[in-house]
Amino acid sequence: MVRDGFRIFDAHTHLGTARHSGRRFAASRMLAWMDAAGIDRALAIPFPVVDDPRAAHDEIGAAVRAWPDRLAGAACVAPWQVPEREFRDEVRRTVERFGFRALKLQPQYHGLNPISPRSDFFFETALEFGLTLICHTGAGAPFALPSLFILPARRFPELRIVLAHSGGGIYAAEAIVAASVCPNIYLELSTLMPHQVLEVLAHVPAGRLMIGSDLPESAATEFGKILSLEVAPEVKHEILWGTAAALLGG
Repeated sequence: MVRDGFRIFDAHTHLGTARHSGRRFAASRMLAWMDAAGIDRALAIPFPVVDDPRAAHDEIGAAVRAWPDRLAGAACVAPWQVPEREFRDEVRRTVERFGFRALKLQPQYHGLNPISPRSDFFFETALEFGLTLICHTGAGAPFALPSLFILPARRFPELRIVLAHSGGGIYAAEAIVAASVCPNIYLELSTLMPHQVLEVLAHVPAGRLMIGSDLPESAATEFGKILSLEVAPEVKHEILWGTAAALLGG
């Protein structure tokens, strides 16, 4: 599938049922939406708050098994709500059973301080199972500040850390700094305005940038802003497909 000459990898979207909002998005609906939007592949992430993380993972895992060429899966477990061993075991299960590619951190709900040594187990788990770490940034400060991920990025230089939403606009400059000083930090550009994307590109190579919809209603805006940028086609390719495919499995 090609849109305006480019393949699209939605590097950040949600599947399942959200406890905090009541929103429901099933796999069949996601595939229909992807087809309509011209999206080849998507990373399906549980909503930030769910009734049962294991059930949420099972739903995404079943979708990944049914459509392995269209979907990749991400785990999301509130790290302080279960013992560390249970946290690690559930992440391991998603990898071994379903082939999940990423682990999501949602600071405004998880309350995990990225710079605390007490939080190292979270980053160690992602590294142990070869997962890309997707970290929400922006809303949820202070723990969602992009700058707080500089220290764990340096403590775990082999870990690939994606700053989702690149600070949510208001902290976009922080996200730029974090990615500039840590080569293992990547930026996902949803919620940024087009002029902010260009500012990011002035400092961070396209090979460390990607784009997601977050929610289907935003897909036209999020992918459209990249397609409409006055930049080289190879830059658009990296943001729309190349970076996410390399990190999350194309």
